Amino acid sequence: MRDMQVNLDTIIFELCAIVISTAILGTVFLYARQPIILAYIAAGMLIGPHGLEWIHNAENVSQIGHLGVILLLFLLGLNLQPRKLIRLFKESAMVTLGTCSFFFLCTLGFGLAIQLALHDALVAAAALMFSSTVIGLKLLPTTTLHHKRMGEIMTSILLVQDILAITVILFLNVDSNDGMILAFGMLLLKFSLMCICAYLGVRYVVLPLFSRFDVIQEYSFVTTLAWCLLWAEAGHQIGLSYESGAFIAGLSIAVSRVSQAISIHLKPLREFFLILFFFSIGARMNLTTANIYTLWGCLFGGILILVKAWGFRFALLVAKENPSMNKELGARLSQASEFSLLLAYSAMTAELVSQEGMMFIQAATLSTFVISTYWVVKYYPTPISMVKNLRQD
Repeated sequence: MRDMQVNLDTIIFELCAIVISTAILGTVFLYARQPIILAYIAAGMLIGPHGLEWIHNAENVSQIGHLGVILLLFLLGLNLQPRKLIRLFKESAMVTLGTCSFFFLCTLGFGLAIQLALHDALVAAAALMFSSTVIGLKLLPTTTLHHKRMGEIMTSILLVQDILAITVILFLNVDSNDGMILAFGMLLLKFSLMCICAYLGVRYVVLPLFSRFDVIQEYSFVTTLAWCLLWAEAGHQIGLSYESGAFIAGLSIAVSRVSQAISIHLKPLREFFLILFFFSIGARMNLTTANIYTLWGCLFGGILILVKAWGFRFALLVAKENPSMNKELGARLSQASEFSLLLAYSAMTAELVSQEGMMFIQAATLSTFVISTYWVVKYYPTPISMVKNLRQD
């Protein structure tokens, strides 16, 4: 009983420290006219395991903060009709595959140029070719995300990238090409079966319950949240990902008239957990272990921002999208991904990347997070802009 009380006290203290520190630093950053997302990362660096050590285990915070990413993908699915999603996938598949291949080759070339080992350079190239779903969607106004062409294209590109990222992570854990083909085939089969089961569940279970008890908002809220977490866990258990399951859950409810109301109710909960997600990124940063490859990673992060912005802009131009929109999309998709870190950790577990390669990937990923956030917040509409005419929710 005493140990349980100590653990409870620790959890409450750490949660209080996180919320208070992010509020204080958020205030400071806003007064300094800086993006508030960076305040969350700075708070993690300040009181995390490599700072004041008020938070002893960044992994626990990261796991809780991951709920924000799950909710983000669930809400994204809520606002997409299945037919529209299929059409978007067809339109964006070639753009996504072409740009990812280009970014892979650029990163591989840079890694070899700075004398990273070949296996380190290959892992870095695979990790850094993706863009961040969390930052990309977090900085996009809701009206743009759900009702404009830019939001549609960005969503489809990020979703195709997420599928590719999951496929690459699967590749790291199989022993042969035949195993890779089988794993990819099973991935598609599992995804399809989950979509069918989720659709049937909504039609014959969830919607009848909503129609019977929709006057009680608390019931709608908790049932929707349960549906999201049920399929997130199911996705994880069958070898997909929590995000994939949550997206399927949201997509299955998107056909319902209550989807928009649900989206509004869940948004504050999503924001809270995303704060923990960004805090955990900062808490994992250990500047005391920096080496020459950390510096190379920071330098390449700046280069990668420009390469990705140009690559997306060119690919979308070839796809005959609006040139004025392509420039903004390039900026919004110019960072690395949270999957970059996950892929690097998976490679390290499989002993496919060295400590030098890991430091390079971490530094490049985090530097792109910072630079791209500054770029987007300063020049384009976002919900957190300090410029009044650019602040759009």
